[in-house]
Amino acid sequence: MNEPVLARLNTLMALREEVESIGSAFPWEPAADWLDQDTHLLLVMDVPGLSTEQLELSEEGGELTVAGERGPAHAGQQLSRERPEGRFVRSLTFPDAVVPGSAQASLNSGVLSVRFEKRRKTWLQLERGEE
Repeated sequence: MNEPVLARLNTLMALREEVESIGSAFPWEPAADWLDQDTHLLLVMDVPGLSTEQLELSEEGGELTVAGERGPAHAGQQLSRERPEGRFVRSLTFPDAVVPGSAQASLNSGVLSVRFEKRRKTWLQLERGEE
């Protein structure tokens, strides 16, 4: 091949590598859903490839923070990458008041489920018209 063609190919390859590296610059943010189960709230979050040891949950005020980190699944030279990896932190506002410290978490097939007992109004609060 002649030199101008090789130079263009090298430029294209460098551009491709740059575009592929852009994906790794964005933070990983697992999808999450809140479900109302009458007396409980249930958070369901997709965290494929993580174990319970790789997850951190903390509850403060009206928020739940879920953090974790996922590294590469296998050793070897990476040729392409579509699966997100790295550290993530999600802070989720409770859609309803919960009893502090009532969280019960489980991890099954890459799905984190965290169940919270809803805070019930007392008779005194109902009589005062408090929400």
